[in-house]
Amino acid sequence: MKPTQLNFAPKTFPPHLVCSLVVNCASHLGQIEKSCQTASIATAEKAAQTRKHVDAEVQTEAPVPVSAPSVSSHDDPRLAAFLRRVEAMVIRELNKNWQSHAFDGFEVNWTEQQPTVTCLHTLGYPPAQGQGLHVTSVSWNTTGSVVACAYGRLDDGDWSTLKSFVCAWNLDRRGLKPWQPSAVVEVPSAVMSLAFHPTQPSHVAGGLYSGEVLVWDMSHPEDPLLWRTGLTDDTHTDPVYQVVWLPEPRHGHRFQVLSVATDGRVLLWQGVGAGRLQLTEGFALVVQQLPRNSKLKKPPRGETAVGATAVAFSSFDPSLFVLGTEGGFPLQCSLAAEEAALTRTPSSVPLRAPAQLTFSPHGGPIYSVSCSPFHRHLFLSAGTDGHIHLYSLLQAQPLASLRLSHKYLFAVRWSPVRPSVFAAASGEGDVQLFDLQKSSQKPTVSIKQTQDASPVYCLEFNRQQTQLLAAGDAKGTVKVWQLSTEFTEQGPRESEDLARLAAEVAT
Repeated sequence: MKPTQLNFAPKTFPPHLVCSLVVNCASHLGQIEKSCQTASIATAEKAAQTRKHVDAEVQTEAPVPVSAPSVSSHDDPRLAAFLRRVEAMVIRELNKNWQSHAFDGFEVNWTEQQPTVTCLHTLGYPPAQGQGLHVTSVSWNTTGSVVACAYGRLDDGDWSTLKSFVCAWNLDRRGLKPWQPSAVVEVPSAVMSLAFHPTQPSHVAGGLYSGEVLVWDMSHPEDPLLWRTGLTDDTHTDPVYQVVWLPEPRHGHRFQVLSVATDGRVLLWQGVGAGRLQLTEGFALVVQQLPRNSKLKKPPRGETAVGATAVAFSSFDPSLFVLGTEGGFPLQCSLAAEEAALTRTPSSVPLRAPAQLTFSPHGGPIYSVSCSPFHRHLFLSAGTDGHIHLYSLLQAQPLASLRLSHKYLFAVRWSPVRPSVFAAASGEGDVQLFDLQKSSQKPTVSIKQTQDASPVYCLEFNRQQTQLLAAGDAKGTVKVWQLSTEFTEQGPRESEDLARLAAEVAT
């Protein structure tokens, strides 16, 4: 009977028993499902993702190299014969080019060509402009990225107690705001001159209408004052119209401040402890000690000071400098002068007489002088007669005289990169650019700085970014001009042409 039961047992189970059996079997097989976890197989999705890996492999396949046409073997003898035939000619031409001086002094400039002079920035400080202050001086820092300006007054009046400002803008800073300087220093007197330190990017010296000389650190606008001369017997008694940083003779990395004023004194200051500028050397200009020439009148009796209005140092002799004077005549001077000055002006150091040569005068006071960076004997002067004079240190008479304006000329500066280029600031609101290779009598380009013909009082080339020129005016505005390529790229033999011009006119 067992075989018979076994054969018919599956057919005789009721449905509910069959379901119960399946459930019981599933419950007993639960451990098997856990050990063989294949439901929602993660590897199936990962396997699908491997198709991306296959795509990556396709992308990394090296491109089929393009076969370069090969030179057939039968061309080799012909090429060798050609090279042997032209070898002597090529070597001869290379030697000629190597010995040529046609491109001496020429430097390739890979910067983008700039066809015209354009205004990049118009800067100003509304509180200073609201007081009617002029931009009396501009200066670039040693990196060429920061331009600073001094606010003061150059017209008639007593501005000694007028509160003023020194402002600076970082032109490389993102989000430059032309009417919000990156640094502002309040000054108790009108600032007449300004000069950044040669190596310290944030240190700037200023000369005041009151006669004081101060040095500020523009990186600390909340407490910027580093040194000041104070009001002592050594301090200038007239406005300081120019300040210059000079290296110390025995310590080239340390610098002194030289100041010139219309009180007839040229003073050298050294920063010492306790925030004080100490007088280290001094010079006094007295009419009776000036070298004479036929153009100067007979000096009056007694001590008569000669007011200094501008100074420029030679690029070839660190002790040699040129002074512009209120009398209109330039003076060649030397820091190495030993003759005692005939003056009774009180001073903590002996004052010496620096003048060595007196040049023929302008028709009025000189406001600016500039020594050529490329020729050891040439310098420029500009003054109230509207003329620019080109002088040689070897003779008293000017080599050339250019009439640029019916009003005053307030500034002249030689280009730091073009031997024959210089710029001038006029009382008629123009910035004029000259190229002596093109003309020695008229400007190459005249730029309108002010629309109402207000005077342009100052200008400076940027020695690092040589395409930039900053100019300040009577409206309290500083404009940064980008020069065209013709004023920034030196041509072949340009220095030699300048030397030839000096020699030809001098004879």
